[in-house]
Amino acid sequence: MAPYESESAGRRKATRYVVPVAVVGVAAATIGLVPALADSGNPDLPKISAQQLIEKIAKSDVQQMSGTVKISTDLGLPSLGGMAGGFTPGAGGSSDGKAGSSADPQSKLMELASGTHTLRIATDGPDRHKLSVLDNAAEYSVIHNGDEVWAYDSASNEAYHAKDAAAAGDRVEKHGKGETPKGVPATPKELADEVLKASGKTTSISVEGTSQVAGRDAYKLLVKPKQTGSTVGGITISVDAKTGVPLKFTLTPAGGGKAVVDAGFTKVDFAKPAASTFDFTPPKGTKVTEGDDLKAGDKSHAPKDLPKDLPKDMPKELRDAQGGGMKDLKVIGEGWTSIAELKLPGGQGLPTGGSASGDVPPEAQKFMDALGDHVTGKFGSGTVFSTRLVNALITDDGKVYAGAVTKDALVKAANAAQ
Repeated sequence: MAPYESESAGRRKATRYVVPVAVVGVAAATIGLVPALADSGNPDLPKISAQQLIEKIAKSDVQQMSGTVKISTDLGLPSLGGMAGGFTPGAGGSSDGKAGSSADPQSKLMELASGTHTLRIATDGPDRHKLSVLDNAAEYSVIHNGDEVWAYDSASNEAYHAKDAAAAGDRVEKHGKGETPKGVPATPKELADEVLKASGKTTSISVEGTSQVAGRDAYKLLVKPKQTGSTVGGITISVDAKTGVPLKFTLTPAGGGKAVVDAGFTKVDFAKPAASTFDFTPPKGTKVTEGDDLKAGDKSHAPKDLPKDLPKDMPKELRDAQGGGMKDLKVIGEGWTSIAELKLPGGQGLPTGGSASGDVPPEAQKFMDALGDHVTGKFGSGTVFSTRLVNALITDDGKVYAGAVTKDALVKAANAAQ
């Protein structure tokens, strides 16, 4: 077992990933370490091996810190903004008809998946955390203080409240160094955790020089796929030389160009935050939604009839997908080139002008064709939809192949499945 995997389960609780499936991969049991040493760069730091640096991250036990993080995500999609919450289970209302809240942490799940955001974080031990998202003169905050959790959206003047931390368990998660809306690895530490715990024999890990992040000396850990066919070029994690805390996380695509994910501290302080940082009282006139009201409704979203042999590192979004199609989910390959295969409900692909499900107006068909590339093979025909990182092939007979792999890899997988 890799040294990083020895970290306690409480500090390594799995989250639903924003970084797509093959980035964190279908993990193998061991980490393939390249025996490279940090030997040059600025600042001049003692040499360290990749394994030693991973151990340093695992042993990091910083309990008090605060800082500002800038995170930019560019999948080649339009910014989702406030619309994103509408795609998450429970957003905008619950199954029993109760109104939702714009302050519900789960309704904010996808907003960090596109665009550039500024976060302010603070933590003081296991029971005091605060994360604020600062956007367009508005602020959204999640505050955990002792046995209470508050979330507040200044744009709508709405708040979400749980009377104890356990009551908020379905919407917020603690990650050892902070707390964020559930499923959102937003800080460099959380992003690094997800990648390192899923790295296996298909991964090359090396130390590639040094850097300075937020005024602190850091080692640069480079994580790259050994396999061909992945759309991931590499991941660089800048690790604080003194504390072992990841300070910056950058994921670059294999095709080059701008980073897909770039998250890093612009300011960081390891001093104890002021106690008042974690105090919160709803402003006058705030609409407050109690967590229990929403939590009950969200139980209807629990997945049913899922295969019992899903990989333990399968992203939670796939596990929570609604519809009977998840019963047929398979994983093809391993590591960075793993591909998820499943069937669409009803066993039909996208409607086309000549499909049995009914004619599609030519204008609509032209628009759909512009969104993807038509492909053919032993599997028949289908359409590949692409982002800068994740590609998905939807066949005309209702199968889906998706992963952080090239279009050719999807077609090859679809052909092999015949």
